[in-house]
Amino acid sequence: MNPKIVLRSAAALLVFAISVLPATALEAPDRHALAPAFALAAPEDHAQVPSQAATPVAAPLGPLTSESDALYAERAALAKAKEARAKLIAALDAGEDAFEANWRLARVSYWIGDHTGAADLKKKTFLEGIEYAKKAIAIDPKRPDGHFWLGVCYGVYGEAKGVLKSLSLVKPIKESMRRVLEIDPAYDRGGADRVLGRVYHELPGFAGGSEKLSLEHLLKAVEYGPRVGLNLLYLADTYVSLGEVEKAREILERILTMETEPDLLPEIAEEREQARAKLDKKPFKKK
Repeated sequence: MNPKIVLRSAAALLVFAISVLPATALEAPDRHALAPAFALAAPEDHAQVPSQAATPVAAPLGPLTSESDALYAERAALAKAKEARAKLIAALDAGEDAFEANWRLARVSYWIGDHTGAADLKKKTFLEGIEYAKKAIAIDPKRPDGHFWLGVCYGVYGEAKGVLKSLSLVKPIKESMRRVLEIDPAYDRGGADRVLGRVYHELPGFAGGSEKLSLEHLLKAVEYGPRVGLNLLYLADTYVSLGEVEKAREILERILTMETEPDLLPEIAEEREQARAKLDKKPFKKK
């Protein structure tokens, strides 16, 4: 699970991620969807974060939810992602575990919207993801899934609307990621740190941006997800902003050669394409 999410360049609008998401152009989008570029205060995002609580043992998934997982694994074909969404809606109608179905619906809504070209349809799909994530949180607020995908969907929805129309989303995105850090900082292989790291990178300084804070969060994300391409892409961008071009080059080259997480094959294909494109431009290639 990696919202390739997430997070489109948001210096002009928003980051994220939120992802997403993994987390994440039309057919081959910039994976910046997992990082909404809102003006977050530059607080100690890890301050007073309690020890990770034991994750509750989940009940076996219903058959339709399980089928949706198999379809989602083939999400590189957008039609398969849409089939996964249909299975999850059917799972809710059949009375299968509503928490499991709703957070998955938020996740697949992010993916579908992120790979949709029409602006109105993107916003509609992201809004659906927001509602599904809220339902998951209402069912079980002590699990990270709903909080994470709520923040991701808020971010990409705000990005689709435009920054000036989306400032009201700053607080809920921040709260979503803070909640994930409190419950399970390793969730989505460092997803919350990935989102916050990208936020601090994309924001201008007067709005709370900080490359130092970006680096702190992204290094933590890489600890949790050393083979998550989006963690590394974002880290490389922050290194460039800090003038550490050779470190950035090393990170991008790692994306091209590293062993791939089996569940992130669709994401890594896009992220490797982005890494190659970055290496072929300044500051890596002199022209």
